[in-house]
Amino acid sequence: MKNLKRSGTFFLAGMITSLVLSGPVRATEDIPTLFEPETTLLENGMQVVVLEDHRAPVVTHMVWYRIGSADEPKGKSGIAHFLEHLMFKGTDKVKPGEFSSIVARNGGQDNAFTSYDYTAYYQNASADKLPLLMELESDRMTNLRLSEEAVGAELQVVLEERSQRTDNNPGAQFSEQISAAQFLAHPYGTPVIGWRSELAALTTEDAKDWYKAYYAPNNAILVVVGDVKAEAVFDLARQYYGPKKAAPLPERARTQEPPQLAKRILVMRDKRVREPSWQQGYLAPSSRTGDIREVRALEVLNEILSGGVTSRLYSRLVVDDKIASSVGSYYRSGSFDPSTFTFYGAPANGHSVDDVEQGVKAILADVLEQGVTQEELDRAKGQMMAAAIYARDDISGAANIFGAALATGESLENIVNWPRQISEVTLEEVHQAARALLVEERSVVGKLLPEGK
Repeated sequence: MKNLKRSGTFFLAGMITSLVLSGPVRATEDIPTLFEPETTLLENGMQVVVLEDHRAPVVTHMVWYRIGSADEPKGKSGIAHFLEHLMFKGTDKVKPGEFSSIVARNGGQDNAFTSYDYTAYYQNASADKLPLLMELESDRMTNLRLSEEAVGAELQVVLEERSQRTDNNPGAQFSEQISAAQFLAHPYGTPVIGWRSELAALTTEDAKDWYKAYYAPNNAILVVVGDVKAEAVFDLARQYYGPKKAAPLPERARTQEPPQLAKRILVMRDKRVREPSWQQGYLAPSSRTGDIREVRALEVLNEILSGGVTSRLYSRLVVDDKIASSVGSYYRSGSFDPSTFTFYGAPANGHSVDDVEQGVKAILADVLEQGVTQEELDRAKGQMMAAAIYARDDISGAANIFGAALATGESLENIVNWPRQISEVTLEEVHQAARALLVEERSVVGKLLPEGK
């Protein structure tokens, strides 16, 4: 697989988060039915989830491993993403680099991505190719072959990827600095691709150790979406993945972020910056770690503040006041551990990042004092329900919704009941969630500016 495709990993993780927020599945009472997953657990501990969609004779096949960059040992940052690259280096059955060629020759596409919380591999192809996809993917689950030569060459590829995507991009460097300031102890403060000094020192043994420790069926989730029958998929999974032996897994223990006691302010200047920007992130609960009603209320709040041209931030600061050229917010509710709710913006001509910051602050102060309106609440819910329905049009998106949520510890019940949970959010819950979130002492402010200004 081409490096350029795989290096889209870090951006895809954000897309998956938004898909999870956009909505999942089976409805109750008067909430429309969206997805109706069927699931089983193989004897070796591998979870299998199937979503039938018979509108076209295609299928998405994904394997998610419950392991990501935030699980890396100290001094080994980047090993999760590096191993993702190495998974294409071949087995006894498949020569190095041939995995993607085989998929392509059979009319399919494949890729992989790594995030803080999981690593995933996927293929899209015609439904009749599903046995082939399972044969290929199950083979490299336990039979990967790594040579010093292959590992050394791929390490140079990943180092070049870091150079192109991060070291030569002030915006990406700024994001790294923000994350490091936001998380002083938790590994979410370390970039997925790794710090260059640690990445450059990774060895073949590091890769083999990571592979042996975490690539096992009882640490994996198989998600299949498309023109298939669930029972037939379960039978194929038993045939191809079932013989894989479960392995003892290391405890998923991470250093947790201590209480933040002081607001942090980061200013970065770079001569390559053409458009200054501002952002402020607040520590926030995730679906796995927080009260689910508070998390859903924060998702609705995010939609009210940033959901399109009628949202508070955009309509006020871009359309009416013309202070910002862009403005918005995002909430990473789908993380394994507590994460962030972030506001961002860039100034319009004749304005500064300080103007954007003051404009956002004024809107948030109004939310804290007055709350949101019933009209805003109803519109946000309607937009979120519509996004959930549209998500069903994309079988890959559906596979991402379930895989990402399950890999980060979300319960299947919460995924399938997402529409009902959103529909039950009240004005007071949104107001309470905003008050709990918007505490200045638990935030990080960042400003990216041109050098010398």
